[in-house]
Amino acid sequence: MTTGIVTLAQFVLKMNGLGMKAADAQRIPNHPTPLSPRPNETEEGKPTRKQRIVHELTRYGINVMYLAVFFGAFAWYRRFILDEYRITYFNYGSAVIEALILAKVIWLGDFLGLSEGLENKPLFYPTLYKAFVFSCFVGLFAVLEHIVRGLLHGKGVTGGLALLWDEGKYELLARCLVTFFAFIPFFAFRELAKVLGEGRLKSLFFRRRIAA
Repeated sequence: MTTGIVTLAQFVLKMNGLGMKAADAQRIPNHPTPLSPRPNETEEGKPTRKQRIVHELTRYGINVMYLAVFFGAFAWYRRFILDEYRITYFNYGSAVIEALILAKVIWLGDFLGLSEGLENKPLFYPTLYKAFVFSCFVGLFAVLEHIVRGLLHGKGVTGGLALLWDEGKYELLARCLVTFFAFIPFFAFRELAKVLGEGRLKSLFFRRRIAA
């Protein structure tokens, strides 16, 4: 009796071992076949040439609008000040031209990597650096403006520079100083937008936030 029970137990264990081997043979391997990459997968997510052009034109337009409003307001300020001394001032067209040119210079500065080497520094550094550099460009534009005036009035380059030195040197310094402080928030928001990512700053300012 005992011998029969032992033999039956051995038979059951043997069958269980065979069943486990068969199950292991039919089990799906733990190394799935890698999926083949989708066509043009590396190109997905990249903007097209048309999208890049639209993006750059949009940025340029925003820069022009900001600078035109600022230089226009500064032109009105000069008009009001000069009106106290009965001096007429209607030179508003130069504000728009200056905005168009300076916005292009800012775009070229970004393209050429004007703030190269400052990417890993606090935003304080590239903001002040760009504000200072482009304030100098504003001063240069004012010098060129007086040179053109001298040429148009037959006084030549020397006459235009003499007029700037005699009548507008302090106004030029004040203009560069005001421009410098006006450029600080302008470039601060631009640098912040780079850190936050494309469109993130815009959504924070112009999209409705969901209440927590």
